[in-house]
Amino acid sequence: MTEQEIAGLSPAFAAYLGRYRGCFLQKRTMGHFDTYCRGLLSDLPRKSVEPIALEAGTAVRTLQEFLVTARWDHEQARDQLQQNLAAAVGAVRADELGTIGVIDETSCQKWGDHTPGVQRQYLGCVGKVDNGIVTVHVAVAKGRFQALLDADLYLPKVWDEDRARCEAAGIPAHVRYRPKWHIALDELIRLERNGLTFDWLVFDEGYGAAVPFLWILNLVEQRFVAEVPVNFVVRARVGGKVQRANERLTVADAKAGQRYRLAHRTVPDSVWRASSATVWVAGRQHVLIVAINEATAEVKYFLTNATGASVAHVLKVAFRRWTVEHAFRLGKQEAGLMHYEGRNYTGLMRHLILALLVLGFVATHTERLRGEKSKAHGGTSVPGPEPSMRDRVSPSSRHFGETAHEQSHLLPPEAKRAGDEISQEAAA
Repeated sequence: MTEQEIAGLSPAFAAYLGRYRGCFLQKRTMGHFDTYCRGLLSDLPRKSVEPIALEAGTAVRTLQEFLVTARWDHEQARDQLQQNLAAAVGAVRADELGTIGVIDETSCQKWGDHTPGVQRQYLGCVGKVDNGIVTVHVAVAKGRFQALLDADLYLPKVWDEDRARCEAAGIPAHVRYRPKWHIALDELIRLERNGLTFDWLVFDEGYGAAVPFLWILNLVEQRFVAEVPVNFVVRARVGGKVQRANERLTVADAKAGQRYRLAHRTVPDSVWRASSATVWVAGRQHVLIVAINEATAEVKYFLTNATGASVAHVLKVAFRRWTVEHAFRLGKQEAGLMHYEGRNYTGLMRHLILALLVLGFVATHTERLRGEKSKAHGGTSVPGPEPSMRDRVSPSSRHFGETAHEQSHLLPPEAKRAGDEISQEAAA
């Protein structure tokens, strides 16, 4: 966005914030809401309470109280945001993939042991086990539109088992440890209540390994494409022998498979070979796909319950997962998504919701500004259309790479897991 476009959005941003006045009992609290949201949308390098307050000429303690103790309904604000985004998504012209929900998590390093949920755990932001917090999210992609829809804190078991520590951090008694897939499921239920449903869900192997999650999605007839680990257990037929995914379909099968070219907007096309097989998981028929990147030799396994969809279509859906990775980068860099520096659960949740609210404004107005641009423009700060997948391409004599190069991945390193194998029991 140019400076002129940002300045021109000021009245629109004021009107946007005005939609949330019903969440506040006092005009003064609404004023602090305006201040905080404008701080999140500003160019401050760090968007936590203190720098926002100092920049706005407000007492730091006043904004701290706004986040932690002031009487306003942040859950109502989240519901209002989701209802607004449901309307925005409904107004977007769909492409061939329809409306795609993307489930993923992000993380942030934290030093010390007082931030709610902090502990040594795998952090995608640094690609290793470190001290920090993890939050679970659902995003949406439809045509060129994309937005983060929800956020919730992952509370580790060690926190749940120490209720005195939870009480000191302001964590309510009803907030307990839940597997990450369970948090995502609760978010999906909330989104449906607020008018958001999806033609497809996509998620990585951390969620794909959770068979109870897949069983529930099948039960409600929700189509999905799940990335699964190589040791994911499948059967070739009902009652058949148990096999790992990489036994049912090998890397050799992928190399011998059909070629598919993925066109990307800002990097060269990538070419994947893929093969598929029918498998049974939790008593239901699915399709397992193995795909290998010709340039990097990266191998991915996908599972889908959309047994009638073509491999080309399933891969198009699967690689829309880049949407949430971009949303995380935008949220962290432009809206201070993980900049919370307090020790209180309510303050953390309110900060996350306000960051989502600001990002919702960016998403909806980026969509409008896109429509006003000529094709000569490079686009706004939010990327343009989802990279499309061209249909099958003719075979090539190009050799497979011997090693995978991190910078060549369609998804950034943050999306990578600590290992290729995930226990289905642990995921559940």
